[in-house]
Amino acid sequence: MTNSRGVRLCVLAVLMTLVPLALAQGLPKVSPESVGLSQDRLDRITAVMQGHVDDGCLAGAVALVARKGRVAYLRSVGMQDREKGVEMNPRTIFRIASMSKAITSVAAMMLYEEGRFELKDPVSKFIPEFGDVKVLASADDSSARDGVVAAKRAITIRHLLTHTSGLTYHWDARVGAIYAEAGITHGLIQDGDLLAEDMAKLARLPLVHQPGEAFTYSLSTDVLGRVVEVTSGMPFDEFLRKRVFEPLRMNDTAFRLPASKVSRLAAVYGPDSDGELRRLPDEAIGDGDMRISVNYPYEGTHRYCSGGGGLCSTVPDYARFIQMLLNGGELDGVRLLSRETVELMAADHVGELNRDSGFGLGFGITRTLREAGESTSVGAYRWGGFWYTTFFIDPAEEMIGVCMAQVYPAGNATLNSQFEALAHQAIVD
Repeated sequence: MTNSRGVRLCVLAVLMTLVPLALAQGLPKVSPESVGLSQDRLDRITAVMQGHVDDGCLAGAVALVARKGRVAYLRSVGMQDREKGVEMNPRTIFRIASMSKAITSVAAMMLYEEGRFELKDPVSKFIPEFGDVKVLASADDSSARDGVVAAKRAITIRHLLTHTSGLTYHWDARVGAIYAEAGITHGLIQDGDLLAEDMAKLARLPLVHQPGEAFTYSLSTDVLGRVVEVTSGMPFDEFLRKRVFEPLRMNDTAFRLPASKVSRLAAVYGPDSDGELRRLPDEAIGDGDMRISVNYPYEGTHRYCSGGGGLCSTVPDYARFIQMLLNGGELDGVRLLSRETVELMAADHVGELNRDSGFGLGFGITRTLREAGESTSVGAYRWGGFWYTTFFIDPAEEMIGVCMAQVYPAGNATLNSQFEALAHQAIVD
């Protein structure tokens, strides 16, 4: 009897140790009604996710909605790996692709706050190869030599953060072949050199427009990752791990997955020629001049850490990151940024350069409801990823949301465009 009681006390002691740890690693969970949300309306998100699975658009998805710092909705539907019979769950790891950009932008702004650079500083101050950039010339430009002209101004850190540098991606027909021939990579495949080497090569290739004169979604955030390395004196992946992921307890966010976590990585599926969902192969596939693969989180040398697209994460991990932003740069007593810096990042910095929506220092911004065309708030900001992941942050409603799936191409899937609207339509206070 005494021994049995002793065993129970030992078990209880262990549980009392583990429970606070588990709670600390995730945001607190509450009933939707306690934070002004309707359970019935949030369940519509589940219905839409399940509909996508039933219709063969997605293998599965995980979604989270939190308000006032508390999780009111966390659901998983479908399969993480259909062939192995593994269901989607909150611990599923996803390739977040361009959702890496917000994390890299925060890392850069942490160094900005430390006085390591000013936003107006030329990138060449940290990557000298960007000191003599050229720009593709228009057909009638008499000053052109070999199809290029000199840049009118230097590329600045602000240009990198706002995607107004003149850089682009491999899918851009103007320079895609040039990028591919030069061996420039992008994070969705493990075939690159060290970040320093790749960025030096990129600097020698022509821009598609003059710096600061247009908005072009681009490899700018990869360049920003190299700036983080130079100004911090740390490898980029190490900086993120020590300065962002460990402080925020984002334990499942990284460029490379250890062998122990590969089984948690969601498989990527895509519609075949008949519209049927098929698993994408591990082998690299071509998308014009842009080659991609699904195995980069666990294969290859991982010499190239892409700040614009290389990270993997989970829905709860990413929710902690964006809750930090919603809180004005702080979470659970850990402060990464000041409130004013977060507000600077969440302001529109591109104006008419991007007529579709505003863009801040790392994410898209809602300038008007007419422009948004969906249920949201003015000032909400968001971004998504290549493999079909998305997030939003709404300061006005004190709400965040994350939704992740893994499909390419997206085909008939509309979940990403519906998710934020459905979450906002659940507000009842």
